[in-house]
Amino acid sequence: MAQSRKDKQPELPLPPRRGRAAALAQDAEATGRSALSRAGFTDPTLVLRWDEIAGLETARLARPLRLSEGPSGGVLTLRAEPGAAVFLQHESRTLCERINTYLGRPAIARLKFVPGPITVRPKAPARPLSKAAVPAADPARKYVGPEGLREALLKLAQARRPGH
Repeated sequence: MAQSRKDKQPELPLPPRRGRAAALAQDAEATGRSALSRAGFTDPTLVLRWDEIAGLETARLARPLRLSEGPSGGVLTLRAEPGAAVFLQHESRTLCERINTYLGRPAIARLKFVPGPITVRPKAPARPLSKAAVPAADPARKYVGPEGLREALLKLAQARRPGH
C-alpha cells in the first residue's frame, strides 16, 4: 500500500506550553519592535513621538515611513499628503535639525518624501473649557447626588454651551 503525501511530511513540534497566559504587552512589544526594525528604526521613539518632534502641523501632513543609512548620513523617508510634499521639501532643513536635536546626534542628513494618504492623524489639542456660567435652568445645576458627579455634569454643561 502506497503512503500518501500527508504521511511523508514531517510533523512540526508544538511550541512548549507555559501553563499560564502571557501579558499581551510582551508579544506586542516584540512584534512592534521587529516591524520598526525592518523599516530601519532602531529607536521607536522617532515614530512614537513624531507629533512632538515635527509639530502638529507637519505631523498632520507627513509620517515617518523608513529610515535608511546612506553614504552621506541617514535618509528619513516620509509619507506625505500628495499636495504637501512640495511645501514640506522647503522645510526639510528645519525638520532635519528638529529630528537631530531630539535624537541628540546628527542621525538624519536628508528627507525623502513619498506621496500617499496619511492614515494616522495626530491628536488634536484639547479644547479649553469655557468659564461661562451655566444657566440656572440647566439640568446639570438641578442634579442632586454625589459631588464628583455633579462637578463633572457642570463641566459637561460648560463644554456643550454653543458659542463658548
